[in-house]
Amino acid sequence: MIKNSLVQDYVKPCVRLHKITVDDGYGGETTQWVEGAHIDIAFSFDSSTEARVAQAQGVNNRYTLTVDKTVSLQYHDVFRRLSDGKVFRVTSDGTDNETPDRSPLGMKQAEAEEWVLPNG
Repeated sequence: MIKNSLVQDYVKPCVRLHKITVDDGYGGETTQWVEGAHIDIAFSFDSSTEARVAQAQGVNNRYTLTVDKTVSLQYHDVFRRLSDGKVFRVTSDGTDNETPDRSPLGMKQAEAEEWVLPNG
């Protein structure tokens, strides 16, 4: 759990989504998305001028995610925010931006985009 009370106010429960392929019964396969572990994520919407220009040009909405340092966020991890069903995909390495080990905050951040599940 994120220890900083201000950040904690922005935490939303989410669930990881994992892609699996299953036999379709006709000699092929289909892709399905199954729910995995529940995680708490604080979302910060990127409303910078650059982000608004990119959105006007068709780029998906961008977010900064803040999680407890013990949570693993890997490039292209996918998860659903339970409060509204929006799906997000991590677009950065989750270990690049974290608080030092001696910090009492114990947080890390990653970048993400709103995403539409393919075949799902």
